Amino acid sequence: MRNPTVSPPTSGNLLVDFYDRLPEVIAHCVPDPSPVADPVVFSPGFALPELDDAVRSYLAVATAQWQPVGEYRGHRITLLDLTGNPGTHTTKTYASLLIVARAVEHIRRTGRSVMIVSPTSANKGVALRDAVLRALDAGLAEPEQLRIVTLAPQTGRHKLRATRLSTDPALRALNPQLLYTGKEPEAVKSLARDYVREHAATLHRTRGLDVWFSLELSNYMVADAGRALFEQRVDPTDAADRPRVHAHAVSSAFGLLGYHAGRSLLESTGVASAATRPASLLVQHLATPDMVLSLRAAAGSAPSLPPYPLDPATGLFRQAGADPHFPAVTYDPDEVLDATFYTHRPVTSGAMNEIITRFGGDGIVVSLAECVARYPYLRTWLGAALPLLPADFRTLREWSTVMAFTGVTNAIDRGLVEPGRDVVVHGTGCYADGNLEPLCGDGLVEVADVADITAAVR
Repeated sequence: MRNPTVSPPTSGNLLVDFYDRLPEVIAHCVPDPSPVADPVVFSPGFALPELDDAVRSYLAVATAQWQPVGEYRGHRITLLDLTGNPGTHTTKTYASLLIVARAVEHIRRTGRSVMIVSPTSANKGVALRDAVLRALDAGLAEPEQLRIVTLAPQTGRHKLRATRLSTDPALRALNPQLLYTGKEPEAVKSLARDYVREHAATLHRTRGLDVWFSLELSNYMVADAGRALFEQRVDPTDAADRPRVHAHAVSSAFGLLGYHAGRSLLESTGVASAATRPASLLVQHLATPDMVLSLRAAAGSAPSLPPYPLDPATGLFRQAGADPHFPAVTYDPDEVLDATFYTHRPVTSGAMNEIITRFGGDGIVVSLAECVARYPYLRTWLGAALPLLPADFRTLREWSTVMAFTGVTNAIDRGLVEPGRDVVVHGTGCYADGNLEPLCGDGLVEVADVADITAAVR
């Protein structure tokens, strides 16, 4: 590690600063931005409200920082900090704010109410609830007009936050946070979809309520395209003296795909050159390494994790081979480092593989043991650039940024990052016990099936 005098951070707002360009981004990313009236597959469309003072206030938390943090073994490292919203501390803020803004515009245009239904590992649901509350506080809609139902697995319980949506009885009734009691975390997706399929038409007809199942890639790519616009403004690649790689801890890589969509727009309009498009480094954990495995399979490697026999001398499980793409050691080959990353066989793997084949990059899987070994080093190195890292890693509730930096340093050590490349690390989430009030008690409704959800949604 070398940490010479680095430039101060450059701050911006990924939504307000580029609000006038969002129609252009939408046209580039979304095949058909029109509303969908069918109540079972409802979408409000991609029209956004005018950027008046109330909307500016609502979007004020969509901040980002471009923060150089020094060098690691000859590679200049920059943190793209996407955790600035104190209501979420994650990158899910940007897409959630735009999703809710689109619902607001639909409410104003049609006079109909909207209820967003979203499965979530935790962070996306927290961000959507934060966005709904911000919209209500900004006067963009009334509580009966704009509602949110989120369904999280038990594994995400420790990440859920108490806000006025959970402490105010009236708001809590309109905006239930559901907790799935089943064993398979990813089942929240099919369960939420089944609820919408079975009940959306009735709610539309009898209560004037448009039910929006919001789990669509385009809902996220539009917001995350702002990362590329921000980079182009503060440190354009065409003017850089060295090529870059963007590193991102991923489950489905929505954020990185959004970045590349924004980059594609810049290239199609002649603002940036495809020749300077950064490569990508995918970082995953052992529980859901599917995107790295898909990438390795596309390159002709075995599409499975290497074996991890127990090393009796250390008590650790040590990789039997020497594949640099996978952890050297782990406490448990079946560990779940962070429940946020819970998607198996993501449909986005093919698109990400194509991007990496064309523009370069790689993938790496990290273990908790590797993150813990790096933790004091990262905390000392990053310092004020990432103040939410607690001294005691046992209190850390969101590991994605630590995963990303661990993946980057491991990848550099193992020769997976080409010499001479600078690295931009997407800091997509970081918070600890002291950064949130846990959601518990009456704020959580346990559900096992569609009937339970039906009883909880009033």
